[in-house]
Amino acid sequence: MKIVIDGMGGDNAPQAVVEGACMAVNEYGVDIVITGDEKAINEELKKHSYDKNKISVVHTTEVITNEEKPVHAIRKKKDSSMVVALNMVKNKEADIVISAGSTGALLSGGVFIIKRIKGISRPCICATLPTINGGSTMLADTGANVDCDVQNLMDFAFMTDIYARKVLKKDSPRVALANIGTEEGKGNDLVKKTFEELKNVEGLNFIGNMETREILNGVCDVVVCDGFIGNIVLKTVEGSVLSLFKKLKEAMMSTTKSKIGALLMKSELKEIKDLLDYTSYGGAPFLGVDGGVIKAHGSSNAKSIKNAIYQGIKFHEGEVMDEIKKYVEGKAK
Repeated sequence: MKIVIDGMGGDNAPQAVVEGACMAVNEYGVDIVITGDEKAINEELKKHSYDKNKISVVHTTEVITNEEKPVHAIRKKKDSSMVVALNMVKNKEADIVISAGSTGALLSGGVFIIKRIKGISRPCICATLPTINGGSTMLADTGANVDCDVQNLMDFAFMTDIYARKVLKKDSPRVALANIGTEEGKGNDLVKKTFEELKNVEGLNFIGNMETREILNGVCDVVVCDGFIGNIVLKTVEGSVLSLFKKLKEAMMSTTKSKIGALLMKSELKEIKDLLDYTSYGGAPFLGVDGGVIKAHGSSNAKSIKNAIYQGIKFHEGEVMDEIKKYVEGKAK
């Protein structure tokens, strides 16, 4: 298999992208193509030890920034590092594309360049959140679709269930619907109608409604919602965890007594920090397009890029797209 990475995407590109790619090659032996400014990328490659046969560079002359309108940028900047990478997947020159660049542009490129899987109403982006019991919960959708209908949410549920089984290796993922209460009959019209459909569908371990305060407690494996709610939940969780650790650090450094206590608890505190570290999951897959697309966090460091590459490997090995196409075939019968 071959993975192509947008070498100019993200706050720390190309340094983090190149270092993460070298780490992945050394650990997984995967073939990688990096698109972007050849001179800048080669300068970074010189800093690392890796199998020179495993990494190649495709030179591009343009970069898509977060400030640009996504669809316009994808259509106009044909020689950007992101568009060239997306076209490599479209043309079957690579199996997976990874980018830490503009989320909107990557999703637009997934739809307009790689194209949707026929029969999928709308693709969705699925973020993986760590839970306090050492597991994880997938949240779909987290921003690709602000307005959804029942069929959209049904597709999100099944596609994310497939990903959880094939990539995260969960035998029977528990699927829940994000809601304002756990009781049947709660929520707006969309949620109530979706509940009725999920409750009666076969092939899905639907456990009912879930209040989003339970996400980090690991009560389910997949949470389904529209992209507006999902994005708010994702950013609220990320921001809350970061703020909590910031405040905790301030408290531990405030007095001599607290500093001694922090020193005594150093290993335990690191365990908690590692447990809730979203970078360990690498990125969020864009499910429903006819190729592997993974969005890495915009501030990804080398470790995050390496983990996103590992995620891409598991996506390919799990034959996720083939499984989604089987779901579509079954839905059409």
